[in-house]
Amino acid sequence: MKTISLIGSTGSIGTQTLDVCRKHNIKVKALAAKSNVKLLAEQAHEFSAEYVCIYDEDKYRELKILMSDTGAEIACGMDGLCKAAELDGIDLFVNSVVGMVGLLPTLKAVEAGNDVALANKETLVAGGAIVMKAARDKNVNIYPIDSEHSAIFQCLQGNSRKQLRKIILTASGGPFFGKTKAELRNVTVEQALDHPNWSMGSKITIDSATLMNKGLEFIEAKWLFDVSPDNIEIVVNRESVLHSAVEYDDHSVIAQLGTPDMKIPIQYALLYPQRLECDVKPLSLTDYGTLTFYKPDLETFDCLSSCIEAIKRGGAYPCIVNGVNEEAVRLFLERKIPFLKIGELVKESLSHFKPSEINTYSDVTDADKAAREFVLRRV
Repeated sequence: MKTISLIGSTGSIGTQTLDVCRKHNIKVKALAAKSNVKLLAEQAHEFSAEYVCIYDEDKYRELKILMSDTGAEIACGMDGLCKAAELDGIDLFVNSVVGMVGLLPTLKAVEAGNDVALANKETLVAGGAIVMKAARDKNVNIYPIDSEHSAIFQCLQGNSRKQLRKIILTASGGPFFGKTKAELRNVTVEQALDHPNWSMGSKITIDSATLMNKGLEFIEAKWLFDVSPDNIEIVVNRESVLHSAVEYDDHSVIAQLGTPDMKIPIQYALLYPQRLECDVKPLSLTDYGTLTFYKPDLETFDCLSSCIEAIKRGGAYPCIVNGVNEEAVRLFLERKIPFLKIGELVKESLSHFKPSEINTYSDVTDADKAAREFVLRRV
């Protein structure tokens, strides 16, 4: 029986992670959430968590009251998240928080020698160089939870990385596939949150609508699999059945397919290398009949093209476009800026900032702060 520590437990990935834990008798030693204190307390009681953290410090007192009938240690804030990452006696630290807040706990987990199951994109987008170096130095495994990166990871099993020719990273195309910029000018928050295939949190769903999500995954893939950006191809699969593929030197292409359900990659990360029964609908190719594939529209979707340019430039640029996007998405969800402004700000940041390096955690936080200030000055 494995033992995990999970942060982001009340979100979409977190709750599905706990579904997998229920099915396969995985012990949950620690739980942490941003602000949903009631659900967090319910989860902690169900799984008899020994350590429970609420990131929102204003909810700390409420959590202590809700957990007063247990012997669990109660914590809050960033220090609390980091302690959840560093705990002794866990087999895996699962990071499913959204945003830059996930970077430092990942680094702390790696420094403590704990393997990481990673659903937090910003960890590698903003701090890929320092995270992957630390993982190599500590001999720590990082298991991807994103469906696309999990697919690539699965396709690499049993084969030589030296013979890898290309990664084929798939995208759904989001709710606005085939639209022009003129057609996207008056997109509402509700329209952007209406994803055709996946059920996700609001920030990630907006990122899927702008294709920023795929840009972030492009950057992640470079770090996770140690490949050049020139060896990553993005292909739109509207049905979200082919989750990604790899091409080897002999031009054989190996792909991972499945119904669009996040429990599959979550379970693979938690139980690797085992493949056990999973509570998802089996894939029937004949039910689908046809799978369609397209090139991404890099002109309409500025976020995607900007992310590709950012990782090709390297240094702090991936961190900058990520920070700009996070702040812009927040403003869009608050109905303070129009939909297309997100991509415009991300693209503009590439010409605004001069090259700089990322060598420490402070370098990351400095670049992220500058990116957010850039957005606030522009709106």
